[in-house]
Order: sequence, then structure tokens, then C-alpha cells
Amino acid sequence: MKLGTLEWVPAGERPGLLAVPVARAIADMTEEIAVAPIDPALADTAAFCERYGVGLEESANCVIVAAKRGGETRYAAVMVLATTRADLNGVIRRHLDARKTSFAPQADAVEMTGMEFGGITPIGLPDGWPVLVDAAVARQPYVVIGSGIRGSKLALAGESLSRLRAAEVLSLAQ
Repeated sequence: MKLGTLEWVPAGERPGLLAVPVARAIADMTEEIAVAPIDPALADTAAFCERYGVGLEESANCVIVAAKRGGETRYAAVMVLATTRADLNGVIRRHLDARKTSFAPQADAVEMTGMEFGGITPIGLPDGWPVLVDAAVARQPYVVIGSGIRGSKLALAGESLSRLRAAEVLSLAQ
């Protein structure tokens, strides 16, 4: 696999480069998933893409959304390409049948996922969380996503994200 200037290896061979819930989930998957170490200070998308030569259209962001209705809060992961913005208050809110949607507070997202902020990924999320994948992400031959920590990234076929437990492919971009 060739994405940017990174040295990619099978993720199962380097569990130390993954957050614990991600390593557990990958061990049960049959998908081809690669991992590469990066400088944790460059984990944020723009800095990562610039430094490692990965196109923004090859990078997908995972945001954790809090959906509220009737005093209940439910959480979901949303995957969009780095070139687009998720339609949080339109498509996503309606799909989650919420009165209000917002980005989950950083501390909550980190605590509930067991992952580092800036490295949260849809692989290894808590049971029952929907994973909403933008159709443009699912069409990518390969996409770079978080690994659960800031010190590495994962690469996999975009369609692999659509096969995650609780995944749904939608048009999520604004």
C-alpha cells in the first residue's frame, strides 16, 4: 500500500501502535488494515497531510456526535473526508432522530471511547454506537483514519468502513 511517505505495515503486527479497544476490534476483523507511526504533534489532519504527503481527499475524520431528544443523549461516530464538512444539524440530526445534535465534549469522547482526542476512530467504538459513513469515504480505494492514539494512523479501503458493525453509508456532507 502506498499512501504518502509513510511506512505502512499490517495493523495486527503492531498492536502497540493502536489504542486498546482498536487493537481488540482489529483482531476480530478480516479487512486489510495497515498502520504507520507518525509524530503525535502532527496528528491533526492538516498538519498530518502536509508533513506526510497524504491528500486531504485520502484522509477521513471521525467525529463523535451527541444526539439529544427528550432528556436522553445518544452517541454516534461520523466519518467524512477531510475535504468536506458533515451536515450535523440537517442529515445527521434527522437520521439520528434527535432534537439537537452537537459534537460530543472532548472529555466525554475520550472517556467513552478509550481513545485519545485527535486519534478517535470508528474501529473499536462502544457497542451500540452507530457509525455514519459519508458515501464519498466509502468510495475511496484507500483512506487514512485515526488509530485511537495520536502516534499513528490506519489505512484501509473506504468500503471496509461500511462493513463495520452498526455502519450506515449516507450522504453526510454539507
